[in-house]
Amino acid sequence: MSDINIKITDREGVTHDIVAPTDMSMNLMEIIRSYELAEEGTIGVCGGMAMCASCQVYVINDPGLEPMGDEEDAMLGEAFHVESNSRLGCQLHIVPEMEGLEVAIAPYP
Repeated sequence: MSDINIKITDREGVTHDIVAPTDMSMNLMEIIRSYELAEEGTIGVCGGMAMCASCQVYVINDPGLEPMGDEEDAMLGEAFHVESNSRLGCQLHIVPEMEGLEVAIAPYP
């Protein structure tokens, strides 16, 4: 099993040190849900299909994320509270290269 360490700041401003597995095909949205860092029903509303932006995060420290895809870019183009460092958690698949990632969960529309 291979785990990475990431920091996630919840919507109340509390930062959590999280250990995330890289061998379970999870994405950041699923990690946030499994650690219950956002109120039920306010994250991953579309089930991780890049169709709602409820899992939007602000990337504070980018250790080398994959570039944004067209679907993610299009969804963020329609979302609220978008910043230049916005990404969709459902599109950020947990891989070893994400060691040291720091994000803050965006406000829920």
